Amino acid sequence: MTTKKQSKKLIIFIDSGDTIIDESTEVRNEDGIVIHAETIEGAAETLKALYEEGYTIALVADGEAQSFENMYSENGLKYCFKTWTISEIVGKQKPAAVMFEDAMRKNNLTEKDKKRIVMIGNNIKKDIAGANMFGITSILLDWSPRYNMVPSSPEQVPDYIIHKPTELLPLIEKLNSRLEEE
Repeated sequence: MTTKKQSKKLIIFIDSGDTIIDESTEVRNEDGIVIHAETIEGAAETLKALYEEGYTIALVADGEAQSFENMYSENGLKYCFKTWTISEIVGKQKPAAVMFEDAMRKNNLTEKDKKRIVMIGNNIKKDIAGANMFGITSILLDWSPRYNMVPSSPEQVPDYIIHKPTELLPLIEKLNSRLEEE
């Protein structure tokens, strides 16, 4: 692990399944808790690079806290996240605004900080619609074959689309540069 650089203006909210973790590799125990999972090709390296560049990264994901604990400990990525907002703990799933509000509160962000936040996810009905309705920038990772990526309403149209995790860093750098220039 290299030294973390000075913090950036842009704040990253990111989903887990089929955004960082390859859902097809998940192994669950009898209680439905993920006990093993692998990352999508390029996702671990991208997440580490974003962390090392000084970005604040918040996990905003639907699922069980123990599953995320297991997956991110196993893959050595837990340190990359400043905070975790997990639906099991919050009591609602995305696109509910409370998921994004929880992540903002945990990161001491206010309403005026919304222009600095991006939400990266794979699900247009949850991640993208939730981000758009909440008033933050949405980035769709359309890598997954398991989800419909065709918007059926204006809320489901992402602000940006990437096709693999390695395309994220250049986009994030570009969006951060725009913020720095303001």
